Amino acid sequence: EVLERRYPVILRQFSLRNDSGGKGLFHGGEGVVREIEFLRPLTLSILSERRVISPYGLNGGRNGRVGENLLIRKREKGNEHQITQNLGGKNSVKVFAGDRIRILTPGGGGFGKLLTELEQGKCQHAETDHPTKKKKTS
Repeated sequence: EVLERRYPVILRQFSLRNDSGGKGLFHGGEGVVREIEFLRPLTLSILSERRVISPYGLNGGRNGRVGENLLIRKREKGNEHQITQNLGGKNSVKVFAGDRIRILTPGGGGFGKLLTELEQGKCQHAETDHPTKKKKTS
């Protein structure tokens, strides 16, 4: 990993963030999860968006999940509990060897009503709104 070559860190996780995209006829894209462990004391700065207001869905699609930036402090000897702190979208903080940051990026908003909603007649134009539904002809 290039990140590990350039900085004193270990990339512990890099994966898709399941169920972070908004539901819809076309689901929003999934966010990602990155968890990075620090190998020595550093100053961590993060500048990110969509940590309070979720990415919105369109045309009846659901909103995506908001992102999170979680600082996980290394356990002290004799202390069973980790301390997890939500850093918000913009922050700068001192970190120490063994601390980790878990970055959960937001999912995209969905587009269009779900097929089940169309089939239940919740949509005003249920016969024509869904591309897999055939338009009724007389």
